[in-house]
Amino acid sequence: MTDTLPVVPIDRLSLRLAPRPWPFAERNRREIAAYFASLRREKPGLWNGPVLLLYQYRIAERTLHGAYLQTDFASFIAWRDWGFPDRAVKNCFALGALQGADDAFLLGVMGAGTANAGNVYFPGGTPDPDDVRGDTVDLEGSVRREVAEETGVSPDELAIAPGWSMIEAEGRVALLKRMRAAESADVLRARICATLAQQAHPELSDIYIARGLADLVPDMPDFVQAFLQHEWRAR
Repeated sequence: MTDTLPVVPIDRLSLRLAPRPWPFAERNRREIAAYFASLRREKPGLWNGPVLLLYQYRIAERTLHGAYLQTDFASFIAWRDWGFPDRAVKNCFALGALQGADDAFLLGVMGAGTANAGNVYFPGGTPDPDDVRGDTVDLEGSVRREVAEETGVSPDELAIAPGWSMIEAEGRVALLKRMRAAESADVLRARICATLAQQAHPELSDIYIARGLADLVPDMPDFVQAFLQHEWRAR
């Protein structure tokens, strides 16, 4: 597997919610509703809640500036599954690059009832209105909350690195935050799996440990593979 996506260091985020209509969602409302209904027949747990999509962004002096609009999950998932037909927006989200004390990375295997079933990547997700403070989209708070919710590991237990690794892929802007635990990857995996076993509807079905290139698998999105390769080369 080759690293085709550049990893860009970002020191700071300056992201805001600046609502505006999304023409794609308005133009395709009937088709979107029909598509989401078909998805829900297969996965009844999918919820059509509000999500945020980036429609304007730039990098200046290692700061990512950007503006988000709000839409519904049905429109977002149709846009994603139909191959990102509107190139004017991006799914800009934060992921917690969880790492054990032995340098191995821990990734989640998405559960069968989720929209990303079977995919292997770090805890995180598309931002929503709960991540907005005033008009600021707080991805730092978002990733801390997602890691805690998905794994049961409190951010207070983790050494969280400053800054971000930004990776642009088709339709996506992934922002990865390094989070290092005091335990080894094996110990932390056992702990997280025990937490998942107690949850009625866990988002994750398993925890996958990646220690080197041999652990890259096709179920990892391209931006995850690019991040891991970049990290391993830097050692």
